Amino acid sequence: MIGENSQHPFSNTKLSILTSFFGCHILGFMTANELTALDGRLDTFLMDLIAPLGRSERRRWAKTYLQGLLLDGARKSIEPLASRTGADVQSLRQFVGQSPWAVEEIQGRLAGKVVDLLTEPEVWMIDETSFPKAGEASVGVARQYCGALGKIANCQVAVSLHWSTAEASCPVAWRLYLPEAWLKTSERRAAGKIPDEIVYRSKNQLAMDLVDQALAWEVPRLPVVADSAYGNDFDFRAGLRQRKMSYAVAVEPTTKVWTSDPAAVPVSPQKPRGRPQKYPALKDMPEPQTLAEIAQACPKEAWHNVTWRQGTKGPMSSRFARIKVWAAHAWRKSEHPRREMEWLLIEWPEGAKEPSDYWLAQLGDQPVSLRRLIRIARSRWRVEMDYRELKEELGLDHYEGRHWLGWHHHVTLVGIAFAFLRSEQARSKKNFWCDVDDPAANSR
Repeated sequence: MIGENSQHPFSNTKLSILTSFFGCHILGFMTANELTALDGRLDTFLMDLIAPLGRSERRRWAKTYLQGLLLDGARKSIEPLASRTGADVQSLRQFVGQSPWAVEEIQGRLAGKVVDLLTEPEVWMIDETSFPKAGEASVGVARQYCGALGKIANCQVAVSLHWSTAEASCPVAWRLYLPEAWLKTSERRAAGKIPDEIVYRSKNQLAMDLVDQALAWEVPRLPVVADSAYGNDFDFRAGLRQRKMSYAVAVEPTTKVWTSDPAAVPVSPQKPRGRPQKYPALKDMPEPQTLAEIAQACPKEAWHNVTWRQGTKGPMSSRFARIKVWAAHAWRKSEHPRREMEWLLIEWPEGAKEPSDYWLAQLGDQPVSLRRLIRIARSRWRVEMDYRELKEELGLDHYEGRHWLGWHHHVTLVGIAFAFLRSEQARSKKNFWCDVDDPAANSR
């Protein structure tokens, strides 16, 4: 452990975890000496997290792998990582790729630690990230949209859930998306060593699975934020409401809604014959509008200039309007899902030709100020910072193993390394007070 008057182990790094949370990498270069100086704190951080690994040998390999992730190096795949730490390549590969330790239990413990570490939380962030691949053998690889490359390409795609404060965020759980081709034949399943119980789940279903997992771990409820790939999905938003989760999710301007409650439309008088009508006839329903049409029709007094946070280049401000709406999902098919009022939030910067962003939100029964609604809706930017740092600094996308278990082990260990750096980053803050060195303070 470093003494009270000792130099901080990161004092000479070019980009260190001592830098501000806002817009900076959490780690630049960590030498072996710097990592050694942190050895005691790393042991304390890992004590309860890796206890479910059981055997001391597994716990030793977990720490070795984490040290390899934390050390400076261009690649964080098995062989360079083993070389960096002086570890046996085959033993390290077996620990990550084959050792039967439970991912979900460790991720659950990590979620609890992150909740205790990142206090004053704001939102749960849901998003997806891609892992470009040259070959076709890695589990889940397919030609699909690859966000990392901005085009259709050979890649894996994963969905993640992040716990976020106003200053920092951290992933707590992951799900690998498996295209249906990987699940259709026993040969393809065997090639990826995919467990028998795994069935096809869309990315949006995987996101809801992550919400259910976090709730099962008793992670405190917060508003869910996500991009339009999730927000456009009526069933995804309805699923959040069913789970009593608040949300503010991005949507496309072509989304159709009503600005008055469709349930208030009267049902036509019953005919002498036939079943009594439960819902209004399609011809009696008002024509829904697109969000873009609603934005164009908003009166001048509906728009407000609002500053919602301090950015790295100054206050973040823009012009917003909010309107009560009801989603018109499947209305032409005369389908009648439960429709609830949602807030439509529109951002239309002063002087722009058209709005820049739209969100649908439901934040519970308590009144929510426009500024708070904007702050929540606009909080998703941090997830892109997480992905960048996870990949560039910790090798999230460097794993070269081809199988289901190994991929999940790798991303879980990367998540632990990231959370450890967040704890060191928090410690470096001038007003830091959290007792992260005391395991009893973090026990549940």
